[in-house]
Amino acid sequence: MNVEIGSQPIGDGAPVYVIAEIGLNHNGSVENAKKLIDVAADAGAQAVKFQKRTPEISTPEHMKSTPRETPWGTMTYLEYRYRVEFDREQYVEIGDYATMRGLHWFASPWDEPSVDFLEDLNVVAHKVASASVTDLGMLQRLRETGKPIILSTGMSTLEQIDRAVATVGIDNLVILHATSTYPLPADEANLRMITTLKQRYPGVPVGYSGHETGLQISLAAVALGAVMVERHITLDRAMWGSDHAASLEPQGLERLVRDIRVIEEAMGDGVKRVMPGEHAPLAKLRRVGA
Repeated sequence: MNVEIGSQPIGDGAPVYVIAEIGLNHNGSVENAKKLIDVAADAGAQAVKFQKRTPEISTPEHMKSTPRETPWGTMTYLEYRYRVEFDREQYVEIGDYATMRGLHWFASPWDEPSVDFLEDLNVVAHKVASASVTDLGMLQRLRETGKPIILSTGMSTLEQIDRAVATVGIDNLVILHATSTYPLPADEANLRMITTLKQRYPGVPVGYSGHETGLQISLAAVALGAVMVERHITLDRAMWGSDHAASLEPQGLERLVRDIRVIEEAMGDGVKRVMPGEHAPLAKLRRVGA
């Protein structure tokens, strides 16, 4: 079954849908967010994604008062979460800018009020972060929106994924294989899970959300059949913040999209035939006919 985000089909036979995950790499700056939207659009991605939290609800209790060193001084982890969170007016501004640049935009809600916040802004889809796979109340709320749901599966067991899939339903679902190690070492990528997920949930489009440095693992995921690829992007991997080191800089995203399109073209249909470019070598080199 194909899922549609906006008017773009997601699934086998459709172009790989590339999501540039901005997340919190804007560091609380609308201007940084707009620069990252430009990076995504210029590279040929189809969407940008953010993260939306109600910090008082989504921050684990034991983390709220933990001190955090930030560019704005030392503050509690809860204060930091509020500091980098965009309000409605800011989301309207960056959402409109993404739309103007020809991109879909949506976010990972981390709690039920955030689902309502995003619905009020009429996002085209919702993304479930790996950390939220077990939040069945929020997953049910997402299902009620009727929007496409993209489910990341990092830090989760198959049983937990099964429960999440049963909660959101399979009719409008894309599942992303992911490993939530930042940055991701190759020996934890486990890309054969793409095939496992395809077999476990027949007909559900399966993609890949990567946290590795470099491009090889994401490109291999496409060769293994991933129909959606999500990667974090940053203006500079040396910037302050927890996700920058595992993100792609502008040139990296540009190369990723370019190489995905080459791989798509190269995959073919699996039907053996003599290709047009082979006719001349065939006439020249084959001595014994069939």
